Amino acid sequence: MSGREAGWSGGDRAMAAGKLMLAWVALLWLLEVVDVISGHALDGLGITPRTPSELIDVVPSAFIHFGFAHLAANTVPLLVLGFLAALAGLRRFLLVCALIILVDGVGVWLISPAHTNTAGASGLIFGLFGFLLTTGFLERRPLGILTGILIAAIWGGSILAGLAPTQSGVSWQGHLLGLAAGVAAAFVFRRRPAAPPELIR
Repeated sequence: MSGREAGWSGGDRAMAAGKLMLAWVALLWLLEVVDVISGHALDGLGITPRTPSELIDVVPSAFIHFGFAHLAANTVPLLVLGFLAALAGLRRFLLVCALIILVDGVGVWLISPAHTNTAGASGLIFGLFGFLLTTGFLERRPLGILTGILIAAIWGGSILAGLAPTQSGVSWQGHLLGLAAGVAAAFVFRRRPAAPPELIR
């Protein structure tokens, strides 16, 4: 948490997290409107595997969707999981998202089937799920552990289904890589409790 955020109340953090995620999702919807108006010109920002020029699309691909149904399916989990992850600090949240998007995007570029085009926020969603599921246990925070258990109960079935390689038109590779990147982010950005003060006699 930054110095500025350290003085925030719980209400301040919730308000900031809510505004950030509403703005994030609004941007995704705006981009999809632009995509439709432009005759789906933005779909080219998806990732085509192992094409060197496509590496520049690793980040943009996380903000592009193939139709409003695709975006609608991602909207609620991104809002909720993003909000929960951002409550602990916006700076760490943005770093976590950056790590997930980069690792997931590069991984998709490396291992997805040839002649495919992968885009969407689902890799980030799976990453935030993995991050929230892991970080509470790592940091031994009761509220974080409870949050992880609740999101596992709500979205665990959908997450497992999204990892199945039998679904046509679904990037299980992107989902798996996003999940792994989120777990890794929990370790990379782990917060350790402050050392107790030294007792001097």
